[in-house]
Amino acid sequence: MNVPYVGPIRVSFGKMFCYVGTLVLGNEVLLGAVPMEDMDLIISPSRREVTVDPASPNIPHARVKSLTKEIA
Repeated sequence: MNVPYVGPIRVSFGKMFCYVGTLVLGNEVLLGAVPMEDMDLIISPSRREVTVDPASPNIPHARVKSLTKEIA
């Protein structure tokens, strides 16, 4: 099945936003993990809501890990 791809689309939540591309499959929106990470959103299952991470309410942050290789 071929479906249209559109973008970039600006997605916003509160003060946060990001740009994504999307596949058009119907008339409902499904927000994936990558845009949620880009906007630094967290899911609160107990309250059934999505919120901005309180640790960084104004600017999204990312965790960067490095791999170090031991030289023998």
